[in-house]
Amino acid sequence: MTDKPGDPTTIRRLYGRAKGHKLRQGQAALVEEMLPRVSVPESGPLDAQTLFGDAEGQGRPLELEIGFGAGEHLAGQAAMRPEHGFIGCEPFLNGVVGALNHIRDGELANVRLHMGDALDVVERLPDASLERVYLLHPDPWPKARHAKRRMMNHGPLDLIAAKLKPGCEFRLGTDDPTYCRWSMMVMAQRRDFEWQAKSAADFLTRPADWPETRYERKARRQGHEVWYFRYVRV
Repeated sequence: MTDKPGDPTTIRRLYGRAKGHKLRQGQAALVEEMLPRVSVPESGPLDAQTLFGDAEGQGRPLELEIGFGAGEHLAGQAAMRPEHGFIGCEPFLNGVVGALNHIRDGELANVRLHMGDALDVVERLPDASLERVYLLHPDPWPKARHAKRRMMNHGPLDLIAAKLKPGCEFRLGTDDPTYCRWSMMVMAQRRDFEWQAKSAADFLTRPADWPETRYERKARRQGHEVWYFRYVRV
């Protein structure tokens, strides 16, 4: 039976590969030496003070990217807003290496990484604590029987909605037509998010403060359309 988008399904396990090609010596050294310094703590509640050492009462605004790929968007956002704290979650080791390279090269002190399930981190954040959440080019799981594995389901979205501040943004980017239609159907059923598009151009044109990802460039080279969705938590 096909899972319906209304099912309160929360992703509690990761599907797919966690490792790719073998790391080169320099990459392995980066993981060993740098990743522990920028990793999200493995347990306990999370806030700006825990993550970045901010004094209590002076916590910086927090943003979170689910599945940051090679980290170019995450790093670009962090460079644009150094006063914000950025949390990136990615189960793929080679992607984490890419993000570490960006953090090192950009001298970014406002990024923390979690190699694993993003929802494990989201659950540990206070309610109404996030300024933005990004989900860019997620695995579409195109077969209907795999629909419950998609991040764009009500279980994960319930959690994201709880952690976003009212008036703040959830951003979704995809080049997969099936995922695009599915996401629009799921979000149309919700009353806690308001789609910001007023015309077709609003979701066919990448906003200026939305750094391009390598997945987006690849999609365009292959002749795919790319859709950009901005939702505000109401």
